[in-house]
Amino acid sequence: MNDSARKTYLITGGSGFIGSHLTDSLLARGDFVVVLDNLSTGRLANIAHVLDHPRLQFVQGSVLDELTVDELVHRCDIVVHLAAAVGVKLIVEHPLRSLTTNIRGSENVIEAAHRYRRKILITSTSEIYGKNSNGPLSELADRILGSPAVVRWAYSTAKAVDEILANAYHKERGLPTIIVRLFNTVGPRQSPSYGMVVPRLVRQAVGGLPLSVFGDGTQTRCFAHVADAVEALLMLLDSDEAVGQTFNVGSNAEVSILELAKAIIDKTGAVAGIEHIPYAEAYEEGFEDMARRVPDTTKLRRLTGWAPTRSLDDILQETIAEARTEMTASAR
Repeated sequence: MNDSARKTYLITGGSGFIGSHLTDSLLARGDFVVVLDNLSTGRLANIAHVLDHPRLQFVQGSVLDELTVDELVHRCDIVVHLAAAVGVKLIVEHPLRSLTTNIRGSENVIEAAHRYRRKILITSTSEIYGKNSNGPLSELADRILGSPAVVRWAYSTAKAVDEILANAYHKERGLPTIIVRLFNTVGPRQSPSYGMVVPRLVRQAVGGLPLSVFGDGTQTRCFAHVADAVEALLMLLDSDEAVGQTFNVGSNAEVSILELAKAIIDKTGAVAGIEHIPYAEAYEEGFEDMARRVPDTTKLRRLTGWAPTRSLDDILQETIAEARTEMTASAR
């Protein structure tokens, strides 16, 4: 790639799980990357291997800092907005901080992108659909939410505000926006700290603990490898036709959480078994979950040809290997 073809990407939340993998891919193809991250959920360890890269700049700071956001957006060609309070556990325990980060932070980034006419990709979430357990869910499927008094739905509402704001800037002011709804993205570098089910169950198994399955475990999810998700993001960023549109990104291979736990036990040889924990005990009284969440990715496939290439077995093998490496390192 010659210098004139290279772009400079600002990735908010770029030292987080998905952001760090996107950073790797952009650097590998010859682009420049500026990472903005306050390290509240992201980790420097995720990008330690590229911190000295000549085409990477790391800035420790927050999307709530309007001046920093303005300066960095001005210097970049394209913005990928990943920074957000994520994970059901974090949202339930810190609802106010999560709302502020997810709404005001997005406002700052979108407003700066408009100020300097930068293309912006905004990552949203399958939580947008709320309790809608029909499926597969298309981008136009209904949102079904519970009471505002149930903190679980604050994250869904905040991300919906982000989407509405991005769409309004595109329609009224011509801002080139792309919205991506990510469905259960998993893989290396994902922390178990915020309620992410695969790394949590894997680390319990490797650590000899019972695997905690919330509810009866019949709820189903689809898990996409982070490398597949990043490939979809790159395809959309490179497509002029994607501008002004919303896309689901995820696998459609459905598995119950109980089946997931059993698969992890089989692959790790764990002997502690499975422990069922009521939602009220895991989170809070009145917590609501959805029975099923399956994406319809027809729109993405038709535009880009994208399809996931890595299976749940691939995901579990990598996550188990990573957990065992971490355990060995911590024991030294």
